[in-house]
Amino acid sequence: MSSRWVDVVVVGNGVLGLSTAVRLAGRDPGVRVAVVGPAGRDRGASVAAGAMLNCFGEVTTDTGAHPAGRARFSIARQALDEWPGWLDALVELAGPEAAAVQETSVAGTVVVLSGRSGRVATANFAAIEAALVEHGEPHEAVAAEDVAGLTPEFGAHPSRAVHLPREGAVDARAVMAALEAAARRLGVDIVDAIVRELLVDAGKVRGVRLADGETIAAGTAVLAAGSASGALAQAVLPSGAVPPVLHGTGLALLVEPPPSGPRHVLRTPNRAGSCGLHLVPATDPLYAGATNIITPDPAPGPDIGSSQTLLRMLCEQFDHHLADCHVHRWLCGARPVTADGFPLIGGCSIDGLVLATGTHRDGFHCSPVISTHIADIVLGDSTDDRFDRFAPERPPIEAMPLEQAITEAIDHETDAHYEYGLTLPYWLDEDEVRAHIRQRVRRVYEHLDTALLPETVCITRAAVDPAREDLLNTYLRAARAYHSDCKDHTDTTREHGSC
Repeated sequence: MSSRWVDVVVVGNGVLGLSTAVRLAGRDPGVRVAVVGPAGRDRGASVAAGAMLNCFGEVTTDTGAHPAGRARFSIARQALDEWPGWLDALVELAGPEAAAVQETSVAGTVVVLSGRSGRVATANFAAIEAALVEHGEPHEAVAAEDVAGLTPEFGAHPSRAVHLPREGAVDARAVMAALEAAARRLGVDIVDAIVRELLVDAGKVRGVRLADGETIAAGTAVLAAGSASGALAQAVLPSGAVPPVLHGTGLALLVEPPPSGPRHVLRTPNRAGSCGLHLVPATDPLYAGATNIITPDPAPGPDIGSSQTLLRMLCEQFDHHLADCHVHRWLCGARPVTADGFPLIGGCSIDGLVLATGTHRDGFHCSPVISTHIADIVLGDSTDDRFDRFAPERPPIEAMPLEQAITEAIDHETDAHYEYGLTLPYWLDEDEVRAHIRQRVRRVYEHLDTALLPETVCITRAAVDPAREDLLNTYLRAARAYHSDCKDHTDTTREHGSC
């Protein structure tokens, strides 16, 4: 088949892929860049995103518990500072096609602690408040009745609410259109295709092969294909070298706004095994989301159970008037979630291969900072050492002791049971439910013998999902063998982030 040649091929046309291409072409017009991805972006996380620009709103009890979590938070804080300037730059680069970006930006986020919140969300709300104080971030406690668009069912009336004036949202679809327009104006080649494999020879990237057999030759490949990145990376890297990328299926919808809808982003803290519920008025219709069901293989779409639960909780906890509103569009995308819950960002032992994936819920918000770092790597400039924590070739990050992971997983599982409709008779104590959950969770973790984050291991039905358990066990065995061997052999591969 025919072949073309570029300096850098970016695999993936989501927010990280396009942002990286814009950074590269903007900083060095002499670098020939191609971005490869299907124009429809089917199941892509970027086009289904609510695009909340939330740093403190994403804080959980685990954020500051491990250096990797603290590094991720620091990057998110920088992104919060950079977004206004990044949007201005996009408008200038993209021209008229970027007008909708500024028109749809929303200032301010209100985080609410619903009366239906479980242990996980309640603890995360407290962690958000503590982080706001610790870092001197502007915020204000507000009364729930003063929050526009917040009219929950009686039993779900929020006990607490806090306004974060510097956070907010953009319209993801408008930002994606602006990024693509900016890339084209900068001379980036936009290729409507799917990458079938990375071409590697003698430990060096040679390009990519497309699904139709055509090849694109390149000395550098940036792998930013979201949840599809894992299979491409594992095909060329040693078994166990890199944490596998799982698929976090998220359902959201664009819905007719209720008569008095929100003026700011409304969201809950992150909840059991999932993101927070949220309403985003950056679009007309209103954006409402979202689920996060993590599976080893791509799901054909959201399942009915989690979808029904999402719709019910949106009406119960935010605005019961939503039940009368019409759905304009369903959105579904797959977030890239690594087995250890932390991103894969940086170079590896294959010369010329750079990864930018596994960002879970942080990819859109952190894209201005991540894309700068990836461009620094490709162009040979000095890089940000915070990203060293996320070197792709690494042992799995254990952000907490094993017993703590088990305890947190039990809390996640218990809360999820209630979210999905569990109701106990008056004579049955919750301790009996937790004892049953504890038995399942402990069995899984003792087999893994690794303190992976609860939401990548045990959410809802995940504790009895043999495919997930098999995948994690297979990976962990391979990782122990690979990284143990690396400790015994010091060589130049360490410079590329491996081992």
